[in-house]
Order: sequence, then C-alpha cells, then structure tokens
Amino acid sequence: MDSPSKEKGIGKSRHAKRGQNPSNHSTTQKNAYARLLGQHQNGIFRSYLQQFAQQQSQTDEVGESTPIMTSSEQRQRKSDHDILELPNPYERSPSRQKSKGEESSVSLLMEKLNHQGTPSEGQRNKPEGPERRHQERRDTYGSQDGDMESDDGILPRKIVSRHQRKKQQAKEMKGSGSHVGSKECETQRASDSCGPNSGEEKKKKKTKKKSKTKTKRDGDCSPETDEMQSTGKSSDPPKKIDTLQTQASNTPPADKIRTNRCGRGSKKQIFEDYMSTHDVSAGLKREELIQGPLRINPKKFNEAFIPSPDGSADIFLDGVVARNRALNGDVVVVQVLPPEQWKVVGGDPQTPAGKASEKERTEVPASPDIIVEAQYSDEDLVNRVENMILTGKVPVTPKNDENIHKDMFDTPGSKAERAVQRTAKVVFITEQKHSRAASGFIKFLPDKNFAMFSPVDYRVPRVNVPLSDCPADFPSRPSDYANTLFICRITHWPADSNFAEGRLAKSLGQAGEIEPETEAILTEYDVDFSEFSEEVLACLPQALPWTIPPEELSKRRDLRRECIFTIDPSTARDLDDALSCKQLPDGNFEVGVHIADVSYFVKEGSALDFVAGCRATSVYMVQKVIPMLPRLLCEELCSLNPLTDRLTFSVIWKLSPEGKILSEWFGRSVIRSCVKLSYDHAQSMIEDPDKLFTAEELPPCSPEHSVDEIHRAVLDLHSIAKKLRSQRFEGGALRLERLKLSFTLDKDSGMPQGCYVYQYRDSNKLVEEFMLLANMAVAHKVYGSFPELALLRRHPPPQTKMVDDLKEFCDQMGLDIDLSSSGALHRSLNETLGNDPYTSARKEVLSHMCSKPMQIALYFCTGALKDEKLFRHYALNVPLYTHFTSPIRRYADVIVHRLLAASLRCGPQLGLSVEEVHKQACHCNDKKTASKRVQELSAELFFAVFVKECGPLDSEAMVMGVLDRSFDVLVLRYGVQKRIYCNSVEGLESFRFRKVGKRPEMTLVWATDDPEKGSVEQEISIFTLLEVTLKSDGAPLKYSAVLKRPLEINS
Repeated sequence: MDSPSKEKGIGKSRHAKRGQNPSNHSTTQKNAYARLLGQHQNGIFRSYLQQFAQQQSQTDEVGESTPIMTSSEQRQRKSDHDILELPNPYERSPSRQKSKGEESSVSLLMEKLNHQGTPSEGQRNKPEGPERRHQERRDTYGSQDGDMESDDGILPRKIVSRHQRKKQQAKEMKGSGSHVGSKECETQRASDSCGPNSGEEKKKKKTKKKSKTKTKRDGDCSPETDEMQSTGKSSDPPKKIDTLQTQASNTPPADKIRTNRCGRGSKKQIFEDYMSTHDVSAGLKREELIQGPLRINPKKFNEAFIPSPDGSADIFLDGVVARNRALNGDVVVVQVLPPEQWKVVGGDPQTPAGKASEKERTEVPASPDIIVEAQYSDEDLVNRVENMILTGKVPVTPKNDENIHKDMFDTPGSKAERAVQRTAKVVFITEQKHSRAASGFIKFLPDKNFAMFSPVDYRVPRVNVPLSDCPADFPSRPSDYANTLFICRITHWPADSNFAEGRLAKSLGQAGEIEPETEAILTEYDVDFSEFSEEVLACLPQALPWTIPPEELSKRRDLRRECIFTIDPSTARDLDDALSCKQLPDGNFEVGVHIADVSYFVKEGSALDFVAGCRATSVYMVQKVIPMLPRLLCEELCSLNPLTDRLTFSVIWKLSPEGKILSEWFGRSVIRSCVKLSYDHAQSMIEDPDKLFTAEELPPCSPEHSVDEIHRAVLDLHSIAKKLRSQRFEGGALRLERLKLSFTLDKDSGMPQGCYVYQYRDSNKLVEEFMLLANMAVAHKVYGSFPELALLRRHPPPQTKMVDDLKEFCDQMGLDIDLSSSGALHRSLNETLGNDPYTSARKEVLSHMCSKPMQIALYFCTGALKDEKLFRHYALNVPLYTHFTSPIRRYADVIVHRLLAASLRCGPQLGLSVEEVHKQACHCNDKKTASKRVQELSAELFFAVFVKECGPLDSEAMVMGVLDRSFDVLVLRYGVQKRIYCNSVEGLESFRFRKVGKRPEMTLVWATDDPEKGSVEQEISIFTLLEVTLKSDGAPLKYSAVLKRPLEINS
C-alpha cells in the first residue's frame, strides 16, 4: 500500500505535467461538457468524493495528516475548470481562487482524469476501482447510509440492472486489485484505474493517442466505459469520460468539504420545477400540454402512462424523473417530448406498447428508486425515428443488441414493422389523487437522525422518516421490527432528492396477518373506516324504536299488503332493494322495484350528508364491510328487513308476458317485506318449479302471504327476466363475465377455511334484469326533468387501436371474434368457443383479453358534457343510464333519488349547481375505483393466507398468455391468475419461444430420469391445459404456481 509520501510524489509529477499543452484538450472537452451538461447529472463522482472525505475524516481521528484544500489548491482547481472554458453552474463562492504549487488529493484525481492516457487493450478489459466501488455501494448508499441525495438511481441514461452489476462484479473480482478503506488506496485507484502509473508511460500513451485521432478524449476509462467494454457492448468513450470530468469540475470548495464530509457543496436538482398555473392553463388551451390520470405499472415501476386525448396509444413516461414526483392516480399535465425521444414499440397485443418485457420484469431491482432503463443510444434512436417518419417502419433490431427493450425484438420469420409511442414528462400535478400513504417497513440507518421507510408498493418512493416517529427501542433493537408493518404518510418530496420525506402514522402489526394487512389496504386507498362522529349520529332519529310518522304515511303509496320480498346474498345486512310481481286479470303483470328511501333520512347539507358524500361508497371486503352510512341506517332504518314497515322509492310497471312495458309509475311508497330470500332460496324455486316448498324450507314468512304465492311470484319474475335479458342482448348489450372468488371463514378466528368460485346463476340474473330496467327508467325520467343537472352513468367505447390489434391477434389464433360492436362481441363470446367442460374457462380467458381495450364506466353531470352522443353506455348499448337501486351503499344513487323526488314534486329541488354535481360525480368515480381495488386486494390477501394454511393446492390451469420467458395461467379451480417463469421451473432443460404470425407459442424441454429416453417436449399456447400446484413462498402473502412435469400428469 502506498504511503503518504508516495501520494505527494504522484501529485508533483502530475503537477509538472499540467503545463503540457492543456489547450489541446479544451475544444473537445468544451463540446462534450456542453452536451452532457444538458443531458446528464451523474452522482457517481460525488458519491466517490463522499466516501473519500469520510476516509479522510477517519484518518484525522487517528492522528494522520490529511491534505486540506488550501487557497492555492483552490486556485489550481480553478485552472482545472478553466481548461473546460465553461462556467460552473454549481460554483457559488468567490473563494475558489487558487495559487500554484500545491495540490489536494481531490485535485490529483481531477488532474488524472483530464491528462491520463488511454489504457491498453488488456487493461480495458479489467475495470478498476470507481465502477466497482459504485457497484458495491449501490445497494447500501441509499438504504444503509440514508443519503437523501443519492442521484445515481434516477438518471435519464443507461444504467445496468442489479443482475448485470453482479455479473460485472464477478468479472472485476478476477482482475482488479482495488482496495476499499483507506485514502491511500483511493488515491492509488484514481491513478491506476485508467492506465500506467509513471509519467513517462503516460506521455507515451498520450502521444500514441494523439496520433490516432483528434476526436477521442484522453483517459477513456469511466466506470460506464469499463462496464461497456467488459460486457462487449458498444460505447461512446468521449461521452462517458466527460461525464466524470463534468462532475470533477463541479467539486465544492474546501470549506464545504470540511463542514460537509459528503464532498458536495450544494444539492443538485433532480426533478424539474413545476410550471406555473398560468403557463399550464395557456399550454392546455393551445393543446401544447396534455392532462390525464397517471398510471404506473405495478410490475415495472419506472414505466408510467397517461391516456391520449385522441384515443390512440397511451403516452409513455419513462422513469421516475419523467413522473416528476407524481404518484399513481394523480391527475397530471404532461409535455410531449421531441420525436427523437419517443419509444419504439411493437404492436403485439400479448406484449402491448408499455408493457414490461419478461427480461425487464425479472431484472427490476428491489429498490424502487433505482431505475433499470435499457434504451437506444441517441444516434441509433434518431436514425430509427427518421426512418419511421419516411417509411412508416423501423428496421429489424439485431437480437444481440442488449441495449434495446426485449419487447422490441423481432421474431423469427416475421417482418419488423414497428410503431413509435409518444413519450412525455410531467410538468404539473393538477390533483393529488393518491393518498400519499403507504404500508411498508422501516430500516435503521447508523449515525442518522432518521430511518428509511421502504413501501411494499414499489410505485411509491422510499421515505426518510424522523427517528422520533419510530418505536423507542428501534435504534437499539432494529431487528425486532424487521417484519412489522408500518403506515407512512408522505409530507414532502424535495426536487433535489430521490427520497421523499414523511411521518410514520401507525404501527400495524406483523406482516402477513389478516388484520394488519387489511388496515394497510384501507389506509393506502384512502378508505375512511373511522367511527362516525357525534355530530353525524345526531342527524339520525333519536327516539328508538323508530316508527314512520303518520303525516309521512299520508304522502306515500301504501304497498304494505302487497307480496314484496328481497333476494340477496345470505350474509347481506343492508337490504336496499325488493321486488314484487302479481298477475293482472288481463294476463299482464304488475312488477315493482322498491328501493330504500335513504334520502328521507339523509337530508341535503347535513353533517351526515357531508360524510356520506366524502365516503361515496360502502367498501366490501372478505370479512367485513366499511359502510357509507351509520349502521343504524344501513342495517336497520333503511334496510328493507322482513315484516317491518319501511320507506321506499318505487318504480312499478305494467308488463306483458313477453316483457313489453305497457305503463310505468314512479313515486314514494311504504312497504312491508314478507320474506328475506337468499339467492340460494330463489334458485331452488327456479330449478324446481313444481315443488311445494314448506315454511320450514324458507326463512320466516309473513302470515298474510303463503309460500306458494311467493314461489309463483319468483317464477313469474324469472320468466319475464329471461325475456328482458334476451331482448337486451339481441339489442346489442355485452356482458364480460369474470370469475369471482368467495371464502368460507372460521366463525371464531376469521381465518379462511375454504374457497370457491362464485356461481352466477339464474336467481342473480333475475335480480339484475329488474335493477337494470329501473335504472334505465329513472335515467330517462331525471334527464327529461333536469337536462343540465342529471347525474347519469356512461360507458365510453373501447380504444380503437387496441380493438384492431386484438382483432388481428384473434384472427391469427383462428378465433372468429367480431369486435365491431358490443352486441357482436357478446355473440362471438357465446357462440364460437365450443360446448364442453372447458368452454367457460376458454370464455374467461378470452373475456380477459377483451377487457383490456375496454374503458371504465363513469358518473357524470349532463350539464358538464354537452355532446349527448357521449352519454351512451357501451356495454348496455343504451342511450341513458344511471344508478338508482343502491342508495344505502352508493352516494350517487342518493343524488339520483333527490332528482327523482324533485321531478315528481314530492321532494325539494336539488340544491347543487352543475359544477357541484360534476365534482361529486368525479369524486364518486374515484371512490368506486378505489373500492373495487380494495375488494380485489382483500380477496388476494385471504387467498394467499388460504394457500399458506391449507396448501399446497393442485388444480388444472389454462394458459392465458405467452411471453418470451414466461406464461400466464388461469387456475381453474380457484379462478386466480398466476405467472409462471420458465427460468424457475424445476426440471426444465430449456425453452423456446416463437411466434406464428402474432400467435405466441413456447416449447418446454423437460429432462427425464432415464437418459436413454431423451428429453420430453411440451407445447404451450393460448388455451393449453396444464396441471399446476399452488405453493406458499414463505414470504408474507406470496405464493407461486408450480408447473407439474408432463410425466407426473400422465402417471
């Protein structure tokens, strides 16, 4: 190891070399620096300086002399900077004047970078210190040291993945003799990593370098360059060395190094400042900017999208920097980047533009703040885009180019016709829809007054939280909290930091347990599960038991003597709809839909109304419900419980036996349900129409109505519902049926005991048809009365480009699927998939594909959407639709009830403006989306626990999609979807992916126990049946689908 005296010797020789024609480098360095200054911000050199300064501090403590940058050294650094002939954007102090003759260790490194020769060929293949140190620090620099300024993870440039770094480190360990831990070794690495040590050898190398070309830079040996050379990739040496030279020229003055040992005089801005509201408004009006909701890929967090206003392909946001601190769901304003920065993609619906390729998915690092971005070089991308502009095609991409997205690879035998996807960057956040809350784990950082919070959701950044927010014994016993789940709320995300700042809100408990995980889900999706306040409860009737006031009875149609009943799930408590049906003397039927009159109890403008509007919906989870209204209302006073007088809003039709509407009536009413039927009860009546059911086979019934009368009403409703349903689908309606998982729970522990796929049967369809009929009738009524204020529900048609791609894919799969309209698609799904035990599975797979182009249905105010053609509901194929039938659990229905009452002059006028109705509609959309996602996550949570407690679970599975290194399956017994990665399949020798047209196929080659028999091949494509086993992975809530060997299947 070198001594301090050797360091000084090196410094003198370098100092003597400084006078050797520095002007020879100035022109090329200036051009490179100017280019890189506008493109890159490299944190590698600054992290190097931080470690170097820390080592200097350690040496000071043991009494060794450490060179401190003096005023002469500062002048020398100034001369270094002058060589580049450009101003330093980070120079903030006039104290940078230096004198000659003295040199610091930092200056030595900069001088070495500026004047060293090109390494020999053998040395090129042996990357040395800086890259290796950077790789070793990458995992610890942000998480263990807690540095809020770690920049190397979010730069818009090529960065190797963790997998590639490990391979690179293995190579470097063979040929590198670098050491970590002393300032002497740091200096030696600075002088040795790029070439010979002696000045004479450097002179020779420099002379040889000059004789070859004047365009290459000296000292082509940055960490990135070494990496490219060792992996066989092409590189741009001048660009890489200038990155380090740029950082070297920005080294802070000595006083900064002395007071802040990280070696950085000021923080570099990572994210751009947001535009002003005035500029954003003007840009949107001129259509220079685009606004939309941000969607971040949960499997590849550095990919994000916003929908294109013209309905074409989504706009792509590449990397964390492009998102500019926006989180998933936020409404953002973006600026489209120049065409040369657009993304080149393929048109395969199996791997659509913006979806992560399989290679990229498997190489996503554990840290959400380190981006792995494989991309084209600037020159290559410009050439490709120019070619596309002229020819509409992109040249075939060589498969050995590892810098290009895997999903851009051409496939054997096909022509590489590519498209470009617009890319953009966020310039403004219009609305922060994300809750800024996340569940995750905390990590102790020695010598820091904060801890690192790592969210479970990689789309959320890591957060620095005050150590005071952590448990008192966390600093002394951090391992005790390794599996404890916490809730953190982000309070600020500085523009100059990879990490956000926030506060720990709560410790939830052990990860993987149902209740802590449930609370984490509710908090992350901003579901209010708190108890209702005293002010809200004061709005409810205080005199209990409550009875209907006589004056209210006199205003309503009395239907208490009619045969009216509810049909709901057996566990339902909030019964908000009831049905009635009786045959008239003329052979027609009087059919009624009776909905709980929630608006009678929830007065507009009250505290109860405000809270209900904020919650907007009840949230249904596997084990419980988070109600929109206090339980006194939703389970008692409003719930249409049997044998109890209840206030309702009714729609009553006179229908022919064929389902033709002859007349209709709307109005407030009072009913008394005669029985609470479950779907199972109604299904039994439908399946056995001639059976005489006894009172013991049904729940308690009113003595005023016989079991036979109830049975006859159910059968008549079923008969009419079938005709309504048939007419609806003949008229062009669409239903994409999706499998739903249900659970049986232990009464004491609440743990899942079993699970099954929920069956959608005729009793469900019966109820659905009459609810749809009521909703459509009310929509026409309120829109006719309030054309500007009506709150309706629309469903936009699917995205045209995605439909076209799906149609092409289906054609090449040999599937006769007509996607021209909703009705045509429905007929195709029900007529072209055969009639065998696996028809429903094939239909589910195809429904999953068809759901991808579909847009979601939305609430809207008619006054805010002027074009009436946009009111249509695509799936139902009707011009007007709304929600009226579930006011106990949906606030939109409460507003519709108020509008209906006002239109019938049996209630006050709605006290809301068009703007207020529109705002509430948007809020209901957000809450409905969140509620659906919470419901899905709850089912996933319980199934993961079920697999852990009751697994392994065997099942048949059907292939849903095939990628280049994996395939997705639908597990038929449980209705769950899982991805199987070929590299993780035990016993698999190899696999081959190919495409026949756009039909993806894969061959799996299995090893056998008998070498004489050779290997066994298994063909995989869409609809292939497989056998899988679901097994818990050991980690909380993680389980895998393990593919069984063909030999096991046949045995």
